[in-house]
Amino acid sequence: MYEILTSWDNLILAYYKAAKGKRGHANVAAFELRLEDNLLQIQQELQDFSYHPGTYDSFYIHEPKRRLISAAPFRDRVVHHALCNLIEPLFERSFIFDSYANRVGKGTHRAINRAQSFARRFPFVLQCDVRQFFPSIDHAILRSALTRKICDSRVLWLCDQILESGIGILSDEYEMTWFPGDDLLAANRLRGLPIGNLTSQFWANVYLNSFDHFIMRHLRPKGYLRYVDDMLLFGRSKVELWNKLVALESFLAKLRITIHPGAHPVPVSEGIPFLGFQLFPQKRRLKRRKGLYYQRKLCHLVRDYAEGRVSLDAVSASAQGWINHVSYANTTGLRKALFRRIKIPKRED
Repeated sequence: MYEILTSWDNLILAYYKAAKGKRGHANVAAFELRLEDNLLQIQQELQDFSYHPGTYDSFYIHEPKRRLISAAPFRDRVVHHALCNLIEPLFERSFIFDSYANRVGKGTHRAINRAQSFARRFPFVLQCDVRQFFPSIDHAILRSALTRKICDSRVLWLCDQILESGIGILSDEYEMTWFPGDDLLAANRLRGLPIGNLTSQFWANVYLNSFDHFIMRHLRPKGYLRYVDDMLLFGRSKVELWNKLVALESFLAKLRITIHPGAHPVPVSEGIPFLGFQLFPQKRRLKRRKGLYYQRKLCHLVRDYAEGRVSLDAVSASAQGWINHVSYANTTGLRKALFRRIKIPKRED
C-alpha cells in the first residue's frame, strides 16, 4: 500500500485535488511554481520516514456557531489527499447508505432530500448531535478502527504523524467528560482532530461507522441518516424513539462521546432544523439566520467591489452559488426581496 501512496501518480493527483479552486491563493501558487521539486521532496520524506507535518494556522469562525478552524500548510494538505486517495476506498464499502458527509455522490442536498422523504413517511423524529465532537474524538479508539482496514504499518505510521500533529490544538475547546470506569489517567487520553483537515472529515465517518451499524442492525429505526455528527431517527411513536435514545447514548459512551442534553422526539409537523434549513413534510424553509448571514456577506462583497478590492465576477459567483444552494428550499420570495435591496454601484476602473 505504501508504495502506491508515495508513487508519483498518486502525489500529482493529490496536488490537483488539494489545489482545486485554490490555485489563485498565494501559498498554492508558490507551491505550483516549483511543483516537481516540491512533490519530489514530499515523496522523499515519505519514503525515508522523515516527513513531519507543519504548523497549523488556526482561527475562529462564528457561523453557525463559534468553532476553531485549523488549516494545515498546503504541502501537508497534499499529503492528506495522497493518504485519503488510498484508504478511502477501503472504508467506503463499509459505510452505510445513509451517511452523507464528505462522501462522493452524497452531500447536504441529498441528505435534505432523504430527511424530507422520511418526514413524509413517519410522524416523529429524534434529532441528536454530538457534544464537542471533533475535540472529543479519542485517538486510541480511532486508531483501532483504522487498523481493522489498514494492514500496512507504514501507512499507519503516516496516520500517526497526522494524528500527533493535531494534539493540543483543541485542548481549550474540550470540557472533560467522565465515563463509567474512568480513573484520573482518563484526563490524559489523547483526543481531538483539527477541524479543517481532509483527514479529520474522513476519519469522523470512520469513527462513527460502528455506531451507524449499531443503529441499523440493533435499533432498526424506521428511518435513520447522519451528516457528520448530526443524526436523525424517525419512528411511528415517541415511546419507540425514547427507547432508542437510551440505547444510542449507551453505545456512544463506548466511543467516549455524548450527545447534547435535551434531545427528545418531536412531531415532524413542527419542522426539523437540519443543515441550515427547516424541513417540513411538504415544504422547506431557509433558517432565518442563514438569510441574514448571507445578506451581510453580500453587502460586504458589494462594498469591496465598490472600493476596488474584488471583481464583479466574484460578486456574481458568490450570489449564484448562494442561489443554487437555497433554491433547494421554498425561497423564491426571500431571494427576490434580498436582491431587490442590494444595489450594485457603478465603478470607474
